[in-house]
This record gives sequence, C-alpha cells and structure tokens, in this order.
Amino acid sequence: MSLVTRDGVPVDAPIAPPKIVRQRRTRPGLLGLAVLLIALGGLGTAFAVNAVGATGSYLAVARPVEVGRTITADDLVSVQVSGGAGLSPVPAKQLDEVVGKRAAVGLAPGTLLTMAQLTDAPLLGPGQQQIALGLEPSRVPARKLHPGDKVLLISTPADNDGRQAPGTRFTGTVIDTSTPENDDVVVYLVLPARDVPAVVVLAAQERIALVLVEAA
Repeated sequence: MSLVTRDGVPVDAPIAPPKIVRQRRTRPGLLGLAVLLIALGGLGTAFAVNAVGATGSYLAVARPVEVGRTITADDLVSVQVSGGAGLSPVPAKQLDEVVGKRAAVGLAPGTLLTMAQLTDAPLLGPGQQQIALGLEPSRVPARKLHPGDKVLLISTPADNDGRQAPGTRFTGTVIDTSTPENDDVVVYLVLPARDVPAVVVLAAQERIALVLVEAA
C-alpha cells in the first residue's frame, strides 16, 4: 500500500495500475497504396503546372475578314497563348503559309486562326463564270454585301411592256463589291455559265433586280 494524501491528510488507498495502450499494427499493403497515391498526385500536379505554364506564339485575327477574301499579313496578329490543350491554332511561324489563302468562313477579330478556316479552292467552280453588275445604291438589297452572300437576280418588265409577267430568275453568289467615284455599287457575282448572256443583256437594259436570299 502506498500513502497518499487527500487535502493534506494521509489516506491509505490502492494505486491504480497504469493503462496499457496497444499499438496498432500497420499493414504493409495499405502503406504501399498510400505512397503510390501520393506519388501519382505529385505527377498530376506537375503535369497540370506544365500544361498551364507552357506558352506559344499563334496567329489571331486582327480585323474582320469576309468569306472568300484573300488573307493578308495585316489581317493577322501574333499572340502568346498559354496551354492550348485541345486547340489547333496556326503557329505564328507559319504566317507565310497563311497569307494568300482565302477565308472559308467569316473571321472575327480576337479569335485564334485555324487551318480549317482557310481554303485554296478556286472561287469559280466548273461551269461558272464571273460578271460585274453596276447598281444604284437604292437597288442594292443590303447596306453592304459580303463575299459568300447568296442572291437572286430577277428580270423586270420593259418600259413598253404593259404585261406584268413573272420575271426570270437567276441565282448567284457574291464574290466582292466596290463603290466607284460615281457612287454606284459594283457587285461581282458568280453565275452558272448558261445564265451569263441573259443577265448581261438584262443588266445593259437596266432590267435586273437583285435580291439577297442568304447572308454568308
């Protein structure tokens, strides 16, 4: 028996035996799995940092480019892009390969350029010819026509023709437009070769109306 005190007064009391704490046994398999997970996590973090941190110089669109227009160096700008996983932009070093191609779709400023947006295909396909129509601004169906716009050309009656017969229709595609000093609007169109003679005659007689049916 050991002598203990309570409030300074000796008291005979048994001493509680110490508690025995059993050590947990570590399973080697779980320890190996933990080490493997830590290693994989470190590799994933390193990969993510490298992917985000990697930068490259790519071509971006500097100003609007209409469908069918030839690309120039002034239409593009070199930008630095981080990552780029899943993208396929054109590297800036390929500028010379891009200049001279035509836009297959409308290009908007601030977007990265891809080769899928460009084409080398000729504007004139088999059996097609190009003509130019000079029209007064009031006879142009839109404030500005763009390459790739689909139009309908309709013949109008002659002044001495009292009959209001349905006009002959021709389909065409806009290649380009210009505005000479006389303020007329010149529309460059692609038409089926078989329609060109009739459209030229009607245009000379000022008996052709232009209708926009589908914007590019």
